Amino acid sequence: MIKKLKNPYYHIAYWIFVIIILTTTFGSSWKNTSVAFFFVCMLLPIVLGTSYFFNYVLVPKFYLTKRYLRFAFYSFCTAIVSVYLEMLVLLFSFVYLENLNFSNLSPNSTKIIILAIVLYLLVFIGSFLLMMHQITENRQIIQQLIEEKEKSKKSFLEIMSNRKLAKIAYEDIVYIESLSDYIKVVTTKNEVTSKERISKLVTRLPDTFLRIHRSFIINKDKISSISSDQVTVNETQLNIGRSYRKIVKESLNSKL
Repeated sequence: MIKKLKNPYYHIAYWIFVIIILTTTFGSSWKNTSVAFFFVCMLLPIVLGTSYFFNYVLVPKFYLTKRYLRFAFYSFCTAIVSVYLEMLVLLFSFVYLENLNFSNLSPNSTKIIILAIVLYLLVFIGSFLLMMHQITENRQIIQQLIEEKEKSKKSFLEIMSNRKLAKIAYEDIVYIESLSDYIKVVTTKNEVTSKERISKLVTRLPDTFLRIHRSFIINKDKISSISSDQVTVNETQLNIGRSYRKIVKESLNSKL
């Protein structure tokens, strides 16, 4: 399903770019950039409405669900309505901007077919950019799933401890603590220390582990209780860092 870009500045930048291009195009033909700018600004709500309705309603609701006949029908209706609204803008331009002097209007602006082509060209360009953004996001999600799958293939954590490779079963780990220049892996059987950084270690762990503090990573399967600022794992109480509380709440919502 097509989603909106999380950052609204992409949308704003795109439509500012559209205004500049259309103003330049009509302005050069009209020989009056300021009037062309007002004309483009009057067209812009129609272009915006058509673009967002097509990309965020018709495409996800009908095209992506394979209801092609409805998609074609509603797209046709949208085209008719948008062209009709363009004609109203053209009429208003004729009355207000050029004082009923039709000959003063830009040759391009008086041809409704050209205006319709410009409108839907912008709609499809926006749809293409949105699709490319969605493809990039999907690739990132796929890559994360692949990495998570690779982590899950191993049932144990490998770290260097006392110059030897230690293999610790994930299911035995209770929590991991960062202490100055080394980490301590607390298991149900013993404790293992290593010179590894906790920030690098967390990227190697499967999603059954959660960082709750700059100094703590816990095994979610070992949680016995949780409050707003503490987590208890195997009778050991660990503080939740302020900057991690939102992430912990979202991850452990079912346990709250």
